Amino acid sequence: MGFTMNDMAVKYLSTDYAMHQVIGIRSAIALAITLLLIMPLTGGFAQIRTRKPFTHMLRGLFVVGANMAFFLALAAMPMADATAIFFVSPMIIALFSVIFLKETVGPRRWLAIGFGLLGVVIMIRPGSDTFSPIALLPLLAAAAYAGLHTLTRKLGVSESAATLAFYIQVTFILFSAAVGLSIGDGRFDTGSHASLSFLTRAWTWPAAADWPFFLITGLGSAIGGLLISQAYRLCEAALVAPLEYIAMPMAIFWGVLIFGDWPDGWAWIGIFLIIGSGIYMIWRETLNRVK
Repeated sequence: MGFTMNDMAVKYLSTDYAMHQVIGIRSAIALAITLLLIMPLTGGFAQIRTRKPFTHMLRGLFVVGANMAFFLALAAMPMADATAIFFVSPMIIALFSVIFLKETVGPRRWLAIGFGLLGVVIMIRPGSDTFSPIALLPLLAAAAYAGLHTLTRKLGVSESAATLAFYIQVTFILFSAAVGLSIGDGRFDTGSHASLSFLTRAWTWPAAADWPFFLITGLGSAIGGLLISQAYRLCEAALVAPLEYIAMPMAIFWGVLIFGDWPDGWAWIGIFLIIGSGIYMIWRETLNRVK
């Protein structure tokens, strides 16, 4: 819920503000929530100390890459379509969990992953007249997101969820400042494409009516980041990942309610294949644990 509210607000703001501005303000709000609310309730400010700063930095780069690619896609794509394609990420996470974390994924779950990938192909429709290279951005975001949560599993042995969330927000702020200082004057914005304009648009002071959407991004990022970090700390990555499919109906809801975007027939087929594979993976994992 937190992440889909964030995505909805980012898409809404992408028509008038630069991506680095939206991410910078969002992360400043999220960092304030983390420092003033989350950390005092979960062990105090001692959690800021870490013995693995470089791993946190690498994890931060993964999440920055995932957010950049996904938000650029949101600027030019319906929210439901971008979210559905992005949901190849649980399948990549399951693959990474086998390669890097030595976890086990059975043959039936591999079959479910295959059906999910088929759904993604249907959503992208390569080779058709409706194919757009922008549709590849959520795939890039998914790969970066998988790397992020593979590292979360490794860091989670010694680091708290609040620590993980804190360093993510700091990375976002540093990234936004670097982009803003380098291209924040808007000199590269030609207005030729929604995604490129979102990336290169000049920084402008937000209108009063838009501040609620900035607050939604900060709240969704802070709460969502804390909860997802805790989930990947404590559970097998291949089990947690499919539970993220709940974001799909939420993305459809926000897309219809706020932007009037309703998925077409092919998109529905892809969505059902992706969600169906995720539900099956959860069901199989439940049976295995009962046994």
